[in-house]
Amino acid sequence: MTKIKYILFAAMGAVMLAGGAAAQEPAAAEAVEAVVEAASTTPAPDTAFVFNTMLFLIMGMVVMFMAAGFCMLEAGLVRSKNAATICLKNITLYAIATVMVWLIGYNIIYGVEEGGYIGTLAMWAADDSAALETGYSASSDWFFQMVFVATAASIVSGTVAERVRLWPFFIFTAVLTGLIYPIQASWEWGGGWLDANYGFSDFAGSTLVHATGGWAALAGALALGPRRGKYGPNGQINTIRGSSLPLATLGVFILWLGWFGFNGGSQLALGSLDDAIAVSNIFVNTNMAAATGVITVVVLCTFLKRKIDLSMALNGAIGGLVSITAEPLTPAIWQAALIGSVGGGIIFVVTPLLENLRIDDVVGAIPAHLFCGMWGTIIVPFTNSDATYIGQAVGIGANAIFVFTTSLVLWILLKMIVGIRASADEEDKGLDESEIGAPAWPDFSEKPNPLQPAE
Repeated sequence: MTKIKYILFAAMGAVMLAGGAAAQEPAAAEAVEAVVEAASTTPAPDTAFVFNTMLFLIMGMVVMFMAAGFCMLEAGLVRSKNAATICLKNITLYAIATVMVWLIGYNIIYGVEEGGYIGTLAMWAADDSAALETGYSASSDWFFQMVFVATAASIVSGTVAERVRLWPFFIFTAVLTGLIYPIQASWEWGGGWLDANYGFSDFAGSTLVHATGGWAALAGALALGPRRGKYGPNGQINTIRGSSLPLATLGVFILWLGWFGFNGGSQLALGSLDDAIAVSNIFVNTNMAAATGVITVVVLCTFLKRKIDLSMALNGAIGGLVSITAEPLTPAIWQAALIGSVGGGIIFVVTPLLENLRIDDVVGAIPAHLFCGMWGTIIVPFTNSDATYIGQAVGIGANAIFVFTTSLVLWILLKMIVGIRASADEEDKGLDESEIGAPAWPDFSEKPNPLQPAE
């Protein structure tokens, strides 16, 4: 209210100075317009603080809901005898990520010195002593950054499903969310060496979040090996059908919704006219990339496979979303459509490639998050002249070497010390029975429905 009064007083003063003569009316109108324009483009610090904080909190809640999307996607694409275990994994990994980012993760990311390699090993505590200068609540920023970390862990869960034991996975998740993810994120988002020396640009995390999860997932898939029965002795590839494609589809719709918070919130401000326009443009580009990712897969399947693969179409949406995440602000709509379409093409090509390499990725997370993440990152200079292809390549390479190496070493250590894979008998019965003691629902994807009357 105080600010509105100042605007009105200023406008009245401008009118009085301009006078009532007809010849002075244009000057008076210009004076009023200048005052109103200044007020609309330069919000008061407390107003900007409120809107920026709301952006973090609301978008953070939307991103948090992505955990439900990943859970539904994975539960739908695994066999019913493993669905309850998937649900337990997803809610527990979110809880682990929350605690680890509080204990050490946040300060590793944002406690790094300019041009440095790692932040401080310290517990996070909210500090709003200079809140108006910062522009947002410290707790809102922590919450928004935390849900990003949980997303990376969710990516790993789907790839290693149906054969990984629970506690080794939880231990891996703790290290990933507390150390591996924060260290590499500090190199760019914390102002570390990638940002300072190479100008590496990753707006919302095509590499820092999605490729990180993808590399960790690939390392896990290699350390675990494929599921029993996935590949035959003579090189044949057997299809293992999930328990519910409608449930998996619901999961992708939830993820699609969550991505608006993921990318839109990464503008990190909503307290000005320019920020509001930017967030709106990010929403449009994000949606367009997902749409063209789906359409590309559907068209390619129709003409090259003669049948449309629903699970691949679902990953087409995710591939398009991941592809646009590195730079969702600067592309024109047609450029966002092109970037998402290439992401869909990557899904179509890489998914069978991994199958032929006998790398068992249950939900297709590696093509969608790893390969599309690298594509989205390397193409940033196409629409953002502040980035360079060399800088982007250095960032992708550094992320790949660090995350894949540390993840593979960690998986191997866990394999040697505690074991990471369920036994053959446990895998055949299903992890719901062996890991959590829950009786499995009848799996109608593999045998006739006993409730169906005999012909």
